[in-house]
Amino acid sequence: MSFGGPEAPEEVVPFLRNVTAGRGIPEERLEEVGEHYYGFGGRSPINDQNKALLSALRAELDRRGIDTPLIWGNRNWDPYLTDEVRAAAEDGRTRFLSIDTSAYSSYSSCRQYREDFAQTIDTLRAEGHDVSIEKIRQFYNHPGYAEACSALLKEGLEEFRSQVDRIDAQKHRILFVTHSIPTVMQDASEVATNGYQAQHEELMAHLLEDLPESLRLPAELVYCSRSGSPEVPWLEPDVNDRMEELAADGITGVVLVPIGFISDHMEVAFDLDTEAKETAGELGLAFTRVATVGTHPVFVSGLVDLIEERVAQLRGEDVDAPVIPGTAPLTPGSGACSIECCRGRLDRPTFPNW
Repeated sequence: MSFGGPEAPEEVVPFLRNVTAGRGIPEERLEEVGEHYYGFGGRSPINDQNKALLSALRAELDRRGIDTPLIWGNRNWDPYLTDEVRAAAEDGRTRFLSIDTSAYSSYSSCRQYREDFAQTIDTLRAEGHDVSIEKIRQFYNHPGYAEACSALLKEGLEEFRSQVDRIDAQKHRILFVTHSIPTVMQDASEVATNGYQAQHEELMAHLLEDLPESLRLPAELVYCSRSGSPEVPWLEPDVNDRMEELAADGITGVVLVPIGFISDHMEVAFDLDTEAKETAGELGLAFTRVATVGTHPVFVSGLVDLIEERVAQLRGEDVDAPVIPGTAPLTPGSGACSIECCRGRLDRPTFPNW
């Protein structure tokens, strides 16, 4: 289950209309945001990345002797979730288990997908198909995700060291980057979990602890991709603003680590690889952007572990739910992942209804 993205220039604005439906965003603003996509030929990289992840998951499932079919559904563009589940239901498949392409707890990254599931279930029930859609837990602290992030961070720091000759804690910084969200959404994520921001900080602490001494640098969490009215407060600081401040303080190089994104989709390709890189160039900062986990084999294997974990839970089995040190699993139905968690502005039905 993913967000979706346009495949051609003529699809960009209709896609953005889907994304912003009900928010009163003017057409000229959609055209402005659309320029990000037009700079990449009007095609979002997220679709090819989802296809690559499907292929990698299929290979890992096959390796373990699991022949369950894989399908892919989106919220905002083809292939739409409801269409894909309908087609499977017409072939007699009625029980689904979702992997959502987001690792953290918030309305946009977890609860809204559960609302999508409820809407699909209701739509198909009206058509005569009774289906259910379960999901794996949020996986920011699962060893598969964390270990893949750790390996890629070390590779990125080695690349950075080759640019600057010597890593210097007085001159260089690590900036962990994630998608900004409104502060009201951050507050909602803290009702039943430790919250969106704290989850990133927990993973950051683990990744820094896992670094060899020769690669350690001061680090902080920054944000990208804020949108909406400037009067509405979002999590800060913005990555570009923070780089300007650091340069003014004498910092000469930055390593950007996009731990909030599992693949190089538009927020990474434009906001970091284009905009933030340009900012670093203007400021004279050495710049390295660490890779996202994508189809890293440790990450893919971890996702299949999470599938098997959730299936065992649904069978009523006692399950070892591994996490990185100092954190607790967001086990479905545990209270950490509950009906009270991450509520949005409107109270819509969710499924699973934990």
